Amino acid sequence: MAINLQKGQKIDLTKGNAGLKRVMVGLGWDEAQGGGGFLGALFGNNNAKQSIDCDASVILCGENGKLVSSNINDCCVYFGNLCHASGAIVHQGDNLTGAGDGDDEQVMVDLSRIPANIHKLIFVVNIYDARAKNQHFGMIKNAFIRLVDTDRNSEICRFNLSDNYNNMTGLVVGEIYRRNNEWKFNAVGQPVQEASRLDALLRMYV
Repeated sequence: MAINLQKGQKIDLTKGNAGLKRVMVGLGWDEAQGGGGFLGALFGNNNAKQSIDCDASVILCGENGKLVSSNINDCCVYFGNLCHASGAIVHQGDNLTGAGDGDDEQVMVDLSRIPANIHKLIFVVNIYDARAKNQHFGMIKNAFIRLVDTDRNSEICRFNLSDNYNNMTGLVVGEIYRRNNEWKFNAVGQPVQEASRLDALLRMYV
C-alpha cells in the first residue's frame, strides 16, 4: 500500500525494498476554477485568462548539494532536455495545460543507472511566464507528486501539496537522494516566489 507523506517526511526507497530499480515520478495539478484569479479580474488583464503552463523539471546535484555541472543539459532534465546523457532520467514531455485527471507530467528514473556524481534529484515545478501572465500557484489545486515502482506496477508513496501558495510561481516538490548507498525520498513542498523561468530555480543550487 502506498504511503501518504506529510511535508518534510522522508522514506527509504531501496532499503527494505529489494530489487527496486525503475521508478516513475508523476506530478499532477489542476487549475482552480476561475484560475485567472482575483487580481486579473480586478484589473481587467486578459492575460490572466490564459491557461496556466506548469513545467516539471529535475535538478541534479552532487554530494555537496550543488549543481553537478554548469551546463544545463548535464544538471537538469526539463522540457528542453528530456533525457539525461546517462539515460537514467527521462522526462516524458511537457503538458501545456494541466488538463485531465492523473499525472500531468512524468519522469522515468532508473536508480541503478544514475551516475555516481549525482546524489540528489530535485523535482521542481514552475509556472512559465507567471509574472507576465499574472499567474501563481494560488490558482492551482490538487498538486501532488507520487512515486511508482514500474517493475511491480505499484505506487510507493504520494505527497499532496496542500499549503497556501499564493503569489508563488515555483515549487520544490520533492527529492530523491542517495545516502549510504541507498536511495531515499523527501517530501519538500517548498514555495519559491520568483520562478517564471527555470534558471531562477537552478540558481538556488549554484
